[in-house]
Amino acid sequence: METKTKKNWVNWLILFSTIIVVFLLGMLANSITQRRTEAKMVKTPKVKINDFEPRNAVWGENYPKEYQSYMKTADTTFRSMFNGNAFVDALHENPRMVVLWAGYAFSKDYNQPRGHYYAVYDVRNTLRTAAPLKPDDGPQPSTCWACKSPDVPRMMNQVGIAEFYKMKWASTGHEVVNPIGCADCHDPKTMNLAISRPALKEAFERMGKDITKASHNEMRSLVCAQCHVEYYFKGDGKYLTFPWDKGITVENMEEYYDTYQFKDWEHTLSKAPMLKAQHPDYEVFMMGIHAERGVACADCHMPFVSEGGQKYTNHHIQSPLNNINASCQVCHRESEETLLKNVYDRQLKILELRTQVEEMLVKAHYEAKVAWDAGATEPEMKDILQLLRHAQWRWDFAVAGHGNAFHAPVETARLLANAIAKVQEARIMLSKVHAKYNIKEVKYPDISTKEKAQAFIGLDMEKLKAEKAVFVKEILPQWDKKAVERESKY
Repeated sequence: METKTKKNWVNWLILFSTIIVVFLLGMLANSITQRRTEAKMVKTPKVKINDFEPRNAVWGENYPKEYQSYMKTADTTFRSMFNGNAFVDALHENPRMVVLWAGYAFSKDYNQPRGHYYAVYDVRNTLRTAAPLKPDDGPQPSTCWACKSPDVPRMMNQVGIAEFYKMKWASTGHEVVNPIGCADCHDPKTMNLAISRPALKEAFERMGKDITKASHNEMRSLVCAQCHVEYYFKGDGKYLTFPWDKGITVENMEEYYDTYQFKDWEHTLSKAPMLKAQHPDYEVFMMGIHAERGVACADCHMPFVSEGGQKYTNHHIQSPLNNINASCQVCHRESEETLLKNVYDRQLKILELRTQVEEMLVKAHYEAKVAWDAGATEPEMKDILQLLRHAQWRWDFAVAGHGNAFHAPVETARLLANAIAKVQEARIMLSKVHAKYNIKEVKYPDISTKEKAQAFIGLDMEKLKAEKAVFVKEILPQWDKKAVERESKY
């Protein structure tokens, strides 16, 4: 009886074991089938992607997961302590920048950057772009489009690189309509990361480097470096150029610009020959600990995702602070609260230095104006203006890259501290000029709001807004109509 009971128990055990094994094998078979199906979907494209195809939706037919995640860059709900992807009027938040950029288009309008989805829309609608009612009017060259759209490589292929730069911004407005996307970073045949902008290749060549020999991991940052860098428009042809010939530090580029006596504009108040840093994210990132450890831009801003048995890169390019688990915590074991505090602690310390620099620079520019008004001469002011140029260049380089306070906090703090030293030296020299011309007191203007600051530097904002409104109402619809007609022929 005991033997029979034991035998029954063994039979039941075998039966249940068999059921479990069959179930697991079924799950395995289903997983293999699913993976093969997904692999087949990737290997068998639905559509042919032609060279210089600018439409992201077309690429999305073959790569739906990447495209769906890219479309999330349209989301503007995230806001961190200082940045995010919401529409924020930076001049409203910090009116000092209006005075610092007096005489330059950024004093008219400057908003914090949103997602790549809005790249074309925002540059069309900002007050920084002139409002020409004829395609060949307005000061902006087509070079201003260079980083905004995959239509740019397409146009360069059609008309030539130098020829594209020479064209007017408004004359190509109906051509540049697709926002930053797939063709900017990928080869359409292999899907390998690829450089689509000539300026980066040319900068490497002038430094004696071969960008084609860059590793895959390096490319995961270099495709970003096509746009997230310092650049300027060289010569009458407005040829897009990276000033990296002497290196990528702030001093290297300053030497480059000083050698050619290049200036972006002359400051309205101080008459200093100014430099405007664009967005040197890549250069500053390369001076930080993450780059030193081999981390790429994509590791934090485009982390991998596993979904449905498939691993792909998340193309919802955004602040890592909105995705700490998938970005920071892949390497760091601290809690989200601790990591967030680490970032904010660094940003707050940088903000303290930044504020000091801005307050001193605003006063220095105005003090220079007072000196000029009193009769100061060019020889008396020459060294002062050079110090102001170099001080503000360091400030702008530190703050124009919106992630600099995190990417390389030590370097960013060094730049701001150096700026403080230079502007302080300029103000001491200005005090001597003031004494010579019997200037006993300087009454600084009220720039507590954006509107007051813009009025102080002489901007007629109502006129600018009215001109832009006409442009948006009359010209943009024409651009859109022509773009639809052209793309319908594909």
